[in-house]
Amino acid sequence: QVQLVESGGGLVQPGGSLRLSCAASGSIFSINAMGWYRQAPGKQRELVAAITSGGSTNYADSVKGRFAISRDNAKNTVYLQMNSLKPEDTAVYYCNAHVRHGIIVVTTEYWGQGTQVTVSS
Repeated sequence: QVQLVESGGGLVQPGGSLRLSCAASGSIFSINAMGWYRQAPGKQRELVAAITSGGSTNYADSVKGRFAISRDNAKNTVYLQMNSLKPEDTAVYYCNAHVRHGIIVVTTEYWGQGTQVTVSS
């Protein structure tokens, strides 16, 4: 089993910044893609940003130029730096990871418990 533990959420004023972290632990051989999703009240969960093990990134159009995803493979940790935050960024943010448990090239998808980000004055 693998656990994903998120941290760094909170309340911030519009225009402010937050940095989310997500550390994976447990039965890990390697981790392929990692990412951040968010879900606002009454809306579907959506991809915010993703990063491959090689460092290639992908962002939702709504966050391009404001958010930056990065990872530390040695620590099995992914980060999301969020700048110029807007009220519409308010949501529960979830960490996601595709984990290999051994030499067989099959991955299992895991989710964190979510961390609340609220952007409000």
